[in-house]
Order: sequence, then C-alpha cells, then structure tokens
Amino acid sequence: MSALYILVLYYSRHGATAEMALQVARGIEQGGLEARLRCVPAVSAECAAVAAEIPESGAPYATLEDLRDCAGLALGSPTHFGNMAAPLKHFLDSTSSLWLSGALVGKPAGVFTSTASLHGGQESTLLSMLLPLLHHGMLVCGLPYSESALLETRGGGTPYGASHHAGADGKRALDPHEITLCRALGQRLAQLARQLET
Repeated sequence: MSALYILVLYYSRHGATAEMALQVARGIEQGGLEARLRCVPAVSAECAAVAAEIPESGAPYATLEDLRDCAGLALGSPTHFGNMAAPLKHFLDSTSSLWLSGALVGKPAGVFTSTASLHGGQESTLLSMLLPLLHHGMLVCGLPYSESALLETRGGGTPYGASHHAGADGKRALDPHEITLCRALGQRLAQLARQLET
C-alpha cells in the first residue's frame, strides 16, 4: 500500500494562491502526512487550449488519479467575482467518473483562496469550492475559532477555510496570521485523514 498523502490542488494566476498552497503543504507535513502539490492549467474562452504536459514552473498538473488516490484534499483558487476560477471549475467538472465510483466519499477536504480586495468575495469563493466536494461525499474541514489567528487577523482568514488578501496589485505577501491559518488547515486535514484511516 502506498503512503497516505493529502492532495493540495490549486490554480494560481499571479502566485498568491500558489504560495498559500505551499503553506498548506507545510501544515500537512507538520501533521505527519505527505503533501502532493498539483495545479491545473489555464483554460481558453475561445477554444480548448493545449497546455504543455509539464508546466513551465511550479507544481505538475493534476490528474484524476492524483485525486482518486488521495487520503484528503486541500483545494485552492483565487477569487474571481466571488467564485472559484474557471480553470479549477473546469477540472472539477471532469471528475464525474470519480463521483460515479464514490472514490472521494468519506475523505476530508478543506479550501483556501486569495483575493485582490479585503472584502472581494473570500467567503463566497470558499463556499463555491465546497459545493462540488459535498457532492462527492467529502467531509468538510474548516478552521475553528480555537485557532487564535482567526480572531486576530487583519488580512485573510475565515472559519470556512484559509484566505489571503493579496492587494490590488497581487503583491502583498502572506502575513503571519494568514500563514498560521494555512498551516493549521493543512495540519487539520492530515490529522483527520490519519484518524479516518485507523
């Protein structure tokens, strides 16, 4: 049997969501499991774009097998008009075979997002990402208020999942509270996955 891993699956256009993914992965590893970072390619509004098999930089592209075989999932996207980005939705729309087989039923899942403005739809984006995961029968993992950073944050952070305020230019670095909450989400996913395996 292969080692348990949590899939950290994300789309990142300007790098902020990718940085969050790295912090979530660190939390997963602190929780005692392997983190498998995977991204999805951009999509074209005009026609089906053909992306190179290997991205120029960052994590490899996700496969359905990465998702099928994971012990848990951390799903991340920038906020696009209060919703997940189209490339991530496009990938999730391709998971019907996993839904039909029940491959994700009972696995823990959490979500994270980055926004340009502080009130730019962080919570609605997190909720939009949870909907397909609930349809797959996954167990939703949020962030409890026992995480003191959730009460102290002046940037991102919600009970629905980790979030980050990247600023209008997308260059605001994750602050200490946002980093703490990303790692806390990863740790919780790892701990839940380990408990569910026993």
